[in-house]
Amino acid sequence: MTRISDLLGDEPTFSFEFFPPADEAAYKQLETTLEELSKTVPSFVSVTCGAGGAGHDRTQELVVQICTSRQFPAMAHLTCVGHSRFEIAELLDSYAAAGVLNILALAGDPPDGSAVCGDFKYALELVELIRNHPVSFCVAVAAHPEVHPRSRDRVFDRKHLADKLNQADFAITQFFFDPADYVQLLNELADLGCYRPVIPGVMPVIWPKSIRRYASMNGSTVPEELFARLETLSVADRFKAAAEAAAELAQCLLDFGAPGIHLYTLNHPQASTQIARELFPKLGTRYL
Repeated sequence: MTRISDLLGDEPTFSFEFFPPADEAAYKQLETTLEELSKTVPSFVSVTCGAGGAGHDRTQELVVQICTSRQFPAMAHLTCVGHSRFEIAELLDSYAAAGVLNILALAGDPPDGSAVCGDFKYALELVELIRNHPVSFCVAVAAHPEVHPRSRDRVFDRKHLADKLNQADFAITQFFFDPADYVQLLNELADLGCYRPVIPGVMPVIWPKSIRRYASMNGSTVPEELFARLETLSVADRFKAAAEAAAELAQCLLDFGAPGIHLYTLNHPQASTQIARELFPKLGTRYL
């Protein structure tokens, strides 16, 4: 299977994030989304798991299915909080046996807001465990342009991120709306001697109320003017306007030199498909 790190080079990557469906209706929706977005020939996709590692089985099932049925690799989100080293090692063995070589290593949130438990506290510990596995996985980590909400301060956050990223292959950011936050993140990492690729994550605001809630949990600053405008539109007009705003942000990030764009799809294809079409000239002929 292709290692995503091998795709990061002269041509920007274009990728999507999905979450495992919870029921039959959601599964059919995801199938439709996958079919539509596969037409854009993404570089790769990623699949999330729940708080405290809930749903790792569903994540693994979907990742393996995509890897075997589509012409692009799928990266599994792997959270470690609440798990033992033995449990995580077993999951890595299972992914390796299925030919899945791309892992997004995350600490994850404790389920139901409970105290951190298990053998891990930080994603850095998970990265170290993956690096010691007999199989050479491609390892990505998460980055928060506006600082991780649980970090004690900005200096600690950037030092911890640099330490983590220097042991990984690349990072994908949490969603954000101001390109200046991404530029500042890269500059702060460079000041610490860290130059690993950082792919910005972009969220089309197709459901402003839900995304506002996600932003409050992630420490992302919401552009009130954009959200207020989108909240007044019909569903069809909102999806179109959200895609236009997200494409504008993505284009700005690519112009700055971002190694790719990772779109948070929320398992719906409309906005992501429109964004892909608007970015085709920048992303190269393989997307046409």
